[in-house]
Amino acid sequence: MVKDLSLLLTLVLVGVALALIWLGWRNRLRRQSDVEPLPGVPAELGAPLAEADGQYVASTTAGDWLDRIAVQNLGIRTNAGLSVYPEGALFERAGAGPVFIPAGALTGVRLESGMAGKFVEKDGLLVLSWMLGSHELDTGFRTRRAEDKDLLLATLQDLISAAPQAEADSGK
Repeated sequence: MVKDLSLLLTLVLVGVALALIWLGWRNRLRRQSDVEPLPGVPAELGAPLAEADGQYVASTTAGDWLDRIAVQNLGIRTNAGLSVYPEGALFERAGAGPVFIPAGALTGVRLESGMAGKFVEKDGLLVLSWMLGSHELDTGFRTRRAEDKDLLLATLQDLISAAPQAEADSGK
């Protein structure tokens, strides 16, 4: 009898916890409903300047590494490939749609040790800062191979310094 009661109590507590998680995510989606749609992937992209496989960690509000962006599946961690093109950066995410960041929307790139539930060694995450309409976001990426991170960082820094910022302002 005691075993049955403790099992029932455990199942109820797990159910309540899952319901609270679902409510929190739903409320986050509602609060972030003003986030603009993602730009489409251009029909034609130039040759990739750099690319690597790894893990798309999440997109968060810039400067707030715990505030995941829930809309458009931007807060979901998934395996991904990151390719840097002259036109911008493209995350090909497994189980979620691609995320294309136009070169003119990129505002910075840096190395961090963690964000939104993913913590690694010092400078283990590549974080891209970018504008999506009026929202500034940070997007984290963890490369599978450490040497890929340095190549991506240098390529993105070059792309940001060469990109006309007018593209970001005009919404291209």
